[in-house]
Amino acid sequence: MNKLDIGELHKIHQNFTLLDAHFDLLYDVEIQRSLGIKKVIETDHLPNFLAGGFNIIVSSIFLDSKDLPEMALRKALDQVSALYQEIDESAGKIMLCKDYHDIQQAIAEKKVGIVLSFEGVEPLYDDINLLRVFYELGVRGVGLTWSRRNYAADGCTFSSENRGRQGGLTEFGREVVKLAYELGMFIDVSHLNDEGFWDVMDMVNKPVIASHSNCRAIAGIMRNLNDDQLKALAAKGGVVGLNAASMLAANDKEDANIAKLVEHIDHMREIMGLEHIALGFDFCDNLFKYSSEEDLRKMPYVPFDVVKGHARVGDLTEALLKKGYSREDIKLIYGENYLRAFRATVG
Repeated sequence: MNKLDIGELHKIHQNFTLLDAHFDLLYDVEIQRSLGIKKVIETDHLPNFLAGGFNIIVSSIFLDSKDLPEMALRKALDQVSALYQEIDESAGKIMLCKDYHDIQQAIAEKKVGIVLSFEGVEPLYDDINLLRVFYELGVRGVGLTWSRRNYAADGCTFSSENRGRQGGLTEFGREVVKLAYELGMFIDVSHLNDEGFWDVMDMVNKPVIASHSNCRAIAGIMRNLNDDQLKALAAKGGVVGLNAASMLAANDKEDANIAKLVEHIDHMREIMGLEHIALGFDFCDNLFKYSSEEDLRKMPYVPFDVVKGHARVGDLTEALLKKGYSREDIKLIYGENYLRAFRATVG
C-alpha cells in the first residue's frame, strides 16, 4: 500500500467520530488561566483536535501529588470552572457533553465536545455526598485512582519497589462505584490495581471503561491489563483505550513506536474482539513541564508520546490500514465502540 497523503487521511477521518477517552486537558488549561491566559483550548488545543478530526475529548480531572490532600477539592473545582469559562469565551467551538444526546449535538454542530472524568477521586476525600455535586457540575466519568492510594482504593504503581501491601476497594470505594452507576456515570479502571479491578468487576453489570491502558502481554508494566482483565472487560461490554505513552507501549523505550501500538491493538482484537477497543492516548509531551518531582520519581523514566499528538492520529490510521484493518474496523476503534459503552452507562 502506498503512503497516504494528509488529504486522503483527512477524508477518511471525516466519516468517523473520533474520540480520545483520556487527555489531561484541564490540567493544562487551569494552570494557564491562573496566569491570566484566556481561550487556552481554542488557541493551544483546538487546532490539533481539528487537524486530527477529533470530535470528542474526555478530559480528566487530574491532581498533582503536591496538592494533596488539602487542595484536592479546590483544584478540581478550579479545573471544572476553567472549562465553563473557556466555553463562554469560545462560544460555538467547544461544549460540555453530559450525555449521548450532547455528544450527537456537538458532532452535528461541528463543535468539539468535552466529557469530564475523574482521574482519581481525591477531590471527594471520604465524603460520598460530593460525588453528587460533581455530577451536577457535569462530571460523568469516575476513574477511581491515579497511581497512588486514596480513600477509595489503591492505585496501580509504576514500580513494585517501596510499595506497601495492596488492597482492593475500600468500603468508601464501593459506595462510590454504587452511587456512580445510580447517577449515570461510568467507572474507569485505568490506574486501579489488580485487586481493585476485580472488586469492580464483581460489583457491576454495566460496561466498565479502561480509558488509557494497554496490554500487559506486550508491555509488562502493571499499569497495563492482563488477558483475564481484558476478557472480563469485554464480558461486561466495556472498552479499553489504546495509550500512546511509550512506557505503556513497550518494555524498552527504544521499541516504543506506532508498530508496537498496532501490536497492542492486534492483541486486544484477539483476546477481546474488535468491538472493545478504543483510543485513550494520554498525550503528555506538553504537560510534563508541570509535573512535580515527586510524581516523576514514581516513573521508571519520563515517557514520551508515540503518536505525536491529536493532529498526527493519521500516522496510526495509516499503520492500521497497512496491517489490513478496514475503514469500518478503524471507525469502531476510533469512536463507535466507546460511544456504545458510554451510552449504556451515562445515557
